[in-house]
Amino acid sequence: MKFSIQKLFPTFLGNYSLDKASGKQGIDWVLFCATLPLLGAGLVTMNSFVGTSDLFVRQSIWIAISFIIFFALSRIDFRFLRKTWVSVMLFGISCVLLSALFVVGKVSHGAASWFSFGFFSFQPADLIKLVLIIVLAKYFSRRHIEIANIRHILVSGCYALIIFLLVLVQPDFGSAIIIFLIWLGMVLVSGISKKHLLLMFVVGALAFGGLWTFAFRDYQKDRIKSFIHPLTDIHGTGYNAYQSTIAVGSGQIWGKGVGYGTQSRLKFLPEYQSDFIFAAFAEEWGFAGTVILFAMYGIVIWRIILIALRGETNFEMLFGAGMAIFLSVHFFINVGMNMQLLPVTGQTLPFLSYGGSHLVTEFAGLGILMGMRRGSRVIHRDSTKNEFIGV
Repeated sequence: MKFSIQKLFPTFLGNYSLDKASGKQGIDWVLFCATLPLLGAGLVTMNSFVGTSDLFVRQSIWIAISFIIFFALSRIDFRFLRKTWVSVMLFGISCVLLSALFVVGKVSHGAASWFSFGFFSFQPADLIKLVLIIVLAKYFSRRHIEIANIRHILVSGCYALIIFLLVLVQPDFGSAIIIFLIWLGMVLVSGISKKHLLLMFVVGALAFGGLWTFAFRDYQKDRIKSFIHPLTDIHGTGYNAYQSTIAVGSGQIWGKGVGYGTQSRLKFLPEYQSDFIFAAFAEEWGFAGTVILFAMYGIVIWRIILIALRGETNFEMLFGAGMAIFLSVHFFINVGMNMQLLPVTGQTLPFLSYGGSHLVTEFAGLGILMGMRRGSRVIHRDSTKNEFIGV
């Protein structure tokens, strides 16, 4: 079965002219520049409510490191990632790292998700999401003609399931959900029959029932219950979602102004530098600032999709699609939980939230994409109608 990326994103690609594409390209400066306001918004919002904290300085250092990684990776020829042994090695290393967390991992918020090196900590689950995209892109790029065969869906699902379970038992429920959604999104991009899709949802529902009964811990069940009835325990499990909703709503149209967000400054809003930084931003910048923020994310995703369309091979196209899915899923889940539309899962907002692990992963992924872009194909407007992953 062949599936068109263009059919997935008609709004982005409908009338966009690709006639100016060149055979050898470098960094997509539109994409890179679109991340700068997001990084700046995170720093300004962070600095406005942390007082004497050094989070602003630390985050600035992580941004500088991420830029170095981005530009360094953009100069590398990543065609070697198409080799089977590379994806197998990356997958094996990922499993070893996740397993090592149970022995030497640092426990934070009840989950052994971090490696601590004294002056900084690193969360491998972020980087392993990128590895999963590479592994799935490699697998589906060789089997696109047979992708309608449910066997390939099951085999790819096994790869994702191993990582999913290793992350879930830490326990890191939020990252496990992201891993599942990355796999589901890449399966959909690769092409799948409707009956198989229905079967997947049935199996997923049964799996959720099993996880609820045997795997989920009490605090994870409480988060899901508080999503269904958030106002029943606003001083307990529903407190975070309740306070973030107040912060978002109190920003109104123009916001309260930088440094005047009462929910964050008075510390009613928990984790205001990471999980709930969107609520803190919305309170200070209002609806107008939020629209601009969303527009910047839209530009980033749009440019990634265009680069994916021009991929030299199926692997590059699938990797680009995976990066778009990765960032989109993080964005929608974080914004959704900040606005009480989704359960609180502890996931960061790309480019905006405090933390080095997710920043390094995001810019590493974009750097790899820029390296792949150097070998991208010339695509003209008329040829986009026939631009299939299976070609």
